[in-house]
Amino acid sequence: MSLVIKSADSCAYDIISLGEIMLRLDPGDGRVRTTRQFQAWEGGGEYNVARGMRRCFGKRAAVVTAFADNDVGRLIEDFILQGGVDTRFIQWRKFDGIGRDVRNGLNFTERGFGIRGAKGTSDRGNTAASQLKPGDIDWDEVFGKHGARWFHTGGIFAALSETTAAVVLEACKKAKEYGTIVSYDLNYRPSLWKSIGGQAKAQQVNREIARYVDVMIGNEEDFTACLGFEVEGVSEHITGIDVEHFKNMIGRVVKDFTNFQVVATTLRDVHSATINDWAAVCWHDGKFFESIQRPKMEIYDRVGGGDSFASGLAYGFLEFNDAALAVDYGAAHGALAMTTPGDTSMATLDEVKKLVGGGSARVDR
Repeated sequence: MSLVIKSADSCAYDIISLGEIMLRLDPGDGRVRTTRQFQAWEGGGEYNVARGMRRCFGKRAAVVTAFADNDVGRLIEDFILQGGVDTRFIQWRKFDGIGRDVRNGLNFTERGFGIRGAKGTSDRGNTAASQLKPGDIDWDEVFGKHGARWFHTGGIFAALSETTAAVVLEACKKAKEYGTIVSYDLNYRPSLWKSIGGQAKAQQVNREIARYVDVMIGNEEDFTACLGFEVEGVSEHITGIDVEHFKNMIGRVVKDFTNFQVVATTLRDVHSATINDWAAVCWHDGKFFESIQRPKMEIYDRVGGGDSFASGLAYGFLEFNDAALAVDYGAAHGALAMTTPGDTSMATLDEVKKLVGGGSARVDR
């Protein structure tokens, strides 16, 4: 059975994302602790999905977030505008001149190489987005007046504060009311949850939100940490994974959350920071669909690969309403996103189609 997706001509947007967007400061080939210069990008787990949908797949995208109204906030806005994502739903908070009351988030990110893994150091306390609370956003205007075919948010934004978790719940309920498909990436980050109740709090929040989700995305750790599902003996390696264990876990998940129409996960075996095996699996309508596997794939910057998988997956359903194509488009887009720097995808639709069709890395002339 296909997903019931609103028509393009009935909505102003194909996708709207809710989440925090930070300024990513990247030391390139160096280390944060020793660099003398940074390259600036924008990035955020939920936003990256909308941006990929716009820049790679040509879909109409908007983001819901908040910034402190200063030059850093306006710089991030400029990045968003360059990505073609609509900014009309961004809320601006008055800046106090020092960031005592409100500020914008920073994310210092090293790409990693070989035996040295990628590393992120975020500086996002007291940000404007983390202070969003129920009632701040007119969701009837977002989903009713303007309309979206797909709404995406996730566990990173939900973990920022008690109020952001409530905003996610408010948004998901309202999206469902207007017939919008809701996707959610669990994206478990222990560093975000540890000061507000840890894994127990993550499960409490995410299990409540999950009741309003159509398309649930996450890896094995996410389903265990955020939803409380464990299957003994599951390997984290693609090359050694016992697919039956994975299917058993997903079988338990969909029995508990009967509202889930799609469950999807990326599969990664990390040989080194720069060599990964990569694939994805999607459950839909009682069946499993596996992507093309890419063993020993070379990685340039792994940050954002999962977000680009999510945007390719959403595109596959919006464009074809086909789970087999969706998981292949997601895996291909995620793979390409990890060949370039920054959180966001620089891939083109033609490049994604080439990979989905089994194309190689030979020179295109």
